[in-house]
Amino acid sequence: MLDDGALPEPAELERVAAAAARAAGALIASAYGSPAPVGRKSSPTDVVTQTDLSAEHLVRRMLRDATPGAGVLGEEEGTTSAGARVQWVIDPLDGTINFLYGVPLFAVSIAAAVDGEVVAGVVIDVLRDELFSASAGRGARRDGEVIAVSDCQVLPEALVATGFSYHAERRLLQGEVAHRLLAQARDLRCFGSAALELCWVACGRLDAYFQRDTELWDRAAGAFIAHEAGARVVLPCPENDDLVIASTAGVFDALWSAVQFTAAA
Repeated sequence: MLDDGALPEPAELERVAAAAARAAGALIASAYGSPAPVGRKSSPTDVVTQTDLSAEHLVRRMLRDATPGAGVLGEEEGTTSAGARVQWVIDPLDGTINFLYGVPLFAVSIAAAVDGEVVAGVVIDVLRDELFSASAGRGARRDGEVIAVSDCQVLPEALVATGFSYHAERRLLQGEVAHRLLAQARDLRCFGSAALELCWVACGRLDAYFQRDTELWDRAAGAFIAHEAGARVVLPCPENDDLVIASTAGVFDALWSAVQFTAAA
């Protein structure tokens, strides 16, 4: 347990997050193949399972025990201790639709912020038992080994990933953007887990990722890991129409231009 009176180092927050992510990953893996949907959230396509709820409860308990007084923002249970200097941002099961259908791509994502700035992040690919992690100034790692983005320099040679909103009107616009990008990139993929797609940019499995209409818990850890691995990263703000991009430096400008909404879209 960390000293309640001391501000924890990023590397220690990374260690705490990794332990919680591994525990939640084991819980989720044990439920794989027999998911129990318990409700819908923002739309008919946005579902939650009992496994989401159980995993978040476990992560919250472990983080609370390790960092007393820290705040937690989680996808399923909301916010606690909003004024605390240390804040955890957790997605207990990123890729719930994949989990529900038996598609073997889903993750646990945990980020730690100090005074509003993310300083550590962990994402575990549950079924591959592959742990991506980073802490401020220490680079990014996969299972302890240093990782870096690819050396892709141009969009026509880039493998790009994206995802789609849960809201039908937004999806129509995103479909137009994807259609336009298909003619400019090497290829386009949609794996259903923003956290993993960001980490795959970090380790060079993808050259770029972009998406609109994500939540903070979807992207906080993965975007930080990508940044620490050398990706050029932009996060949502009103000026960029809620856009996340993580890519190699060489691909970024062309991708940015390609994925803007237009009047025709």
